[in-house]
Amino acid sequence: EAAGYSRTADYNGVQNEGLGTLQSTIRNGKRCSAAVAYLRPAMKRPNLTVLTKKLVHKVVLEGNKAVGVEYSPDGGGPLITVSAEREVIVSGGVINSPQLLMLSGIGPADHLKEHGIGASIDLQGVGQNLQDHLSVGVEYERIGDGPFVDTLRWDRLLMSMAQAYFFGTGFATEMPGPLTGYIKTKEDLPQPDLQLLARFIPPESQPWFPGYKPKPKDAFMVRPVVLHPKSRGELKLASANPADHALIYQKFLSEPEDRALLREGIDIVKEIAGQKPLDAFRGPEIQPADESLDDFIKRTAWTVHHPLGTCKMGPDGDDTAVVDPEMRVRGAENLRVIDASIFPDMLGGNINAPTIAFADRAADLLMGNAPLEPMGVAA
Repeated sequence: EAAGYSRTADYNGVQNEGLGTLQSTIRNGKRCSAAVAYLRPAMKRPNLTVLTKKLVHKVVLEGNKAVGVEYSPDGGGPLITVSAEREVIVSGGVINSPQLLMLSGIGPADHLKEHGIGASIDLQGVGQNLQDHLSVGVEYERIGDGPFVDTLRWDRLLMSMAQAYFFGTGFATEMPGPLTGYIKTKEDLPQPDLQLLARFIPPESQPWFPGYKPKPKDAFMVRPVVLHPKSRGELKLASANPADHALIYQKFLSEPEDRALLREGIDIVKEIAGQKPLDAFRGPEIQPADESLDDFIKRTAWTVHHPLGTCKMGPDGDDTAVVDPEMRVRGAENLRVIDASIFPDMLGGNINAPTIAFADRAADLLMGNAPLEPMGVAA
């Protein structure tokens, strides 16, 4: 607030812009993932069978109709085909979903031909449009130690882990960077273009104990994040072997606007860190310090792990669209992709909750449920 930025009580609600407490999917002191919240309760149902440690080779097509999947045990073994009476749903994620489509003959025909795969459906957008949030970390030494480093002492840490495991409470259940924020670098922007992620621990933090391993020097970091990157990457097959990892070309900073916004984000973080209320906590600047910002960005920029877009959704006139608004693969029958790969553009925030919302919407579509009524939210 001293630097002129507002607070928000709920950045996923009416007021996205502002600084506030990070929201996390935690229940009873433990991470509540989609598997915990949705899959595990459903595994009690008699109509669900979950197979693990299997490698899917391809979606089996008859013409353009998906009729099953072909897989083998992880580590090798005979191929097994499972038939689908209604639909095949691909939910392999941003990397594996486009890879599986291409292995199945669905993707850019010229690229598939390079690997000896015939194109059953020539879809140029498969594997294209890869996007991710990129950030850098502006770091300062902390004057005096905060509670996190003290609790990393081996004996205290073991007690904290036991408390978290058995009771779901205490230090080990808390995020060490509980603050985030969304800000506009220009007042006329329709929505924030930078996110700030705070981390109140030094990156090199490790458990320590007197006489065995020294106590780490305390520090804090704030990461400006480019929310709507212009750069686009792509994903390609390494071979026709499903066991070979796909080739990922992120192409970060290929558009100069992204680099310029990171530079501006660094300046904003420094401005906030330089405010008087932080004088009692802020020590010397660790990075970028005297390094040129462009060199610093090139050397240290890293992803916030929000990839999406490689099987993008789009209208009929979009030649790069892979799925339609009901998540059906274009040109195919009985085949859908339901995961973060179908987002056509980067979201202005963390993508976990929107991905779960997409999946909930997809479940309604599959079951023929009427969509929920639109809900008005103030701009």
